Amino acid sequence: MTTTDRPWQDAALAVLGLFLPVACAGCGAPHRALCRTCRSALDHEPRRVRLVAGVRLDAAFEYGGLVRTLLLELKLRGRVDLARPLGSRFGALVRTALAEAPAGTVLLRVPPSPQGSRRRGFDPVALLLARGGVRRPSTLERVRRRRDRAGPGQKERSAVERVAATVGTLRADRVTGRDVVVVDDVVTTGVTMAEAVRAVRAAGGRVVRCVAVASVDE
Repeated sequence: MTTTDRPWQDAALAVLGLFLPVACAGCGAPHRALCRTCRSALDHEPRRVRLVAGVRLDAAFEYGGLVRTLLLELKLRGRVDLARPLGSRFGALVRTALAEAPAGTVLLRVPPSPQGSRRRGFDPVALLLARGGVRRPSTLERVRRRRDRAGPGQKERSAVERVAATVGTLRADRVTGRDVVVVDDVVTTGVTMAEAVRAVRAAGGRVVRCVAVASVDE
């Protein structure tokens, strides 16, 4: 039986929508977090593979269009009901990376910004991994540097300034002699993911794969 053969489910959702109204984050259709049409469109969104600091990065989606909308709804508006459709492919990629890596490989997550954590009250990457059937990862430690207290934000910096402002901001612990898979939500320039790779290497570990929910097409 397909989802289109379940009129009782549509009726139940319609009644539930009277008390807990929800609209599709993709097109605004009522009663579903993601309607069938948008779910199908999401399933057909392309994956991306690129190199970051000499390490293969697998991204579940290209960052743009529907994927960008859903991620922003999740991260900025707390639409945690979107975590499962986004997290299923992300989780599958992480599970594959861990299965192809040596036994005992560590799963490390790039830490969210302190401002984002305070605003959201939840960790989007941990939530997406959980919905994708992956255990909660350990987190790289963020290093506060004195020069970080002032100056323009990342969007206002040049590429060289972004690199200079990012190098040395992360630190890995208990990875000496171990293989590591690093995960993050969105990879744009790759500077932050490259810093995560550097931090693991500096601590004596080896990054065997990077995985992201989405990557900006280069």
